[in-house]
Amino acid sequence: MDGYKDYYQILGVGKNASEKEIKDAYRRLARKYHPDANPGDKSSEEKFKEINEAYEVLSNPEKRRQYDSGAMFMGAGGQGPGFGFDFGTFGSRPGSRTYTYTGDLGDLGDLGDLFNFFTGMGAGRRREARKGRDITADVTISFEEALNGVTVPLTITGRTACPTCRGSGAKPGTLPKTCPTCNGRGTVSQNQGLCAFSRPCPPCGGRGTVVESPCPDCRGAGVVEMPRSIKVKIPAGINDGGKVRFPGKGEAGPMGGPPGDLYVNVHVRPHKYFKRKDADILLDLPLTFAEAALGTTVEVPTVDGKVKLKIPAGTSDGKKFRLRGKGAPRPRGKGKGDMIVTTHVVVPKRLGAKEKELIRKLQELEKENPRAFLEA
Repeated sequence: MDGYKDYYQILGVGKNASEKEIKDAYRRLARKYHPDANPGDKSSEEKFKEINEAYEVLSNPEKRRQYDSGAMFMGAGGQGPGFGFDFGTFGSRPGSRTYTYTGDLGDLGDLGDLFNFFTGMGAGRRREARKGRDITADVTISFEEALNGVTVPLTITGRTACPTCRGSGAKPGTLPKTCPTCNGRGTVSQNQGLCAFSRPCPPCGGRGTVVESPCPDCRGAGVVEMPRSIKVKIPAGINDGGKVRFPGKGEAGPMGGPPGDLYVNVHVRPHKYFKRKDADILLDLPLTFAEAALGTTVEVPTVDGKVKLKIPAGTSDGKKFRLRGKGAPRPRGKGKGDMIVTTHVVVPKRLGAKEKELIRKLQELEKENPRAFLEA
C-alpha cells in the first residue's frame, strides 16, 4: 500500500497493545524526541512528527480499526494520513517551533501536561523579569583573617541599575505604560485548531509594560555598565580555595529584573609555621635530643596565644599531641577543631670534643637495642 507506515513499530508496541500501553509509549517517546528537548536536531523533529501521527491514529478506536484493515490508505496517492496535526511554526522568537495537536483531546488524559512541560506557557501568566548575570571576584586574606573572619572591600564592574531612571528604563518624569497588546498580562492567546495556547507578548517581551519615552542614559535598558564598591564579609573558618555566595550582589537585572549573585573565591596566604587540615591546625615542634630524652615543658604558640605543653621523657621523633579546641572554627558554628602538635627531634650537626666524649659515654651506658626486632 502506498504511503503505508507501521505505526505500531513507530511507537514500539505490538499490534495487540492496549490503550494504556500505546499512551505510555507515546508519552515516553514524545518527551525523548520533542524538538524543544533537541534544538536544531532535524532527525528528532521528523521522529516527533511520526510519533504524533502514529498516536493520533492508534489512540482512536475507529481510526485504529480502519488502519488495521488497510482502508485508510486506499487511494492515498502516496501521502500519509496526517490526521489533524498542524506542524506549523508560531513561536515567539525566530527559529522557535511549537507542535500543536488539533485532533480530539478527549482521550489524552493528562497528556496535556506533556505539552506544558515543554512550552512552559500558561494562559494569563506573566513572564518573570529576567535575572541579572552572576559576578565572580577573588580576594586574598591572611591565615588569621581566615580563622576569625573579616570584612573586605571590593570594587566590581558590571551592569547596575541605571541611577537616572532607577532601573525602570523610562525617561525621568515618566513611567512605563501598561502594554496595550496584552493589557498588562504579559501573554497573548493564539488558537490553533481545537487548542488555545498562550505565548509571551511580543511588544512587551512578557513584562506587561512598555517604555514609550526611554531613559537617555541607559536607552531604555534599565541598566548601565559601571564600577561599584562594596564590602563583603568572609566567614570565620574558611579554607584556602573556599567560595562564598552573596545573593543579590551580582549584576542588576534588565528592566527592573532581580539582580544576580556575587561569588567570591577566597585565597589564604600561607602562615610561617601553622598549616590547616580542615578545622585542625598543624604545628611541627622542634625538640633537642636532651629535651626528647629527658622530658621537658615547652611553650607552644596557638591561634589564641601561647600554652604550655608537657613533653614526657623518651618522646620520639614524630610523636603527636592534640590540643583540644585550639583549631579553626567549624562551619555553621559547630565548635572548633583541634591543634595537632608533631615533635621533630633535632640531631646536632656540629659537636665539640667534649660533647662527643659525653655522647660516647652515653653510648657505652645504652642497654636498649632499637634494631633488635630486625635480628629476630
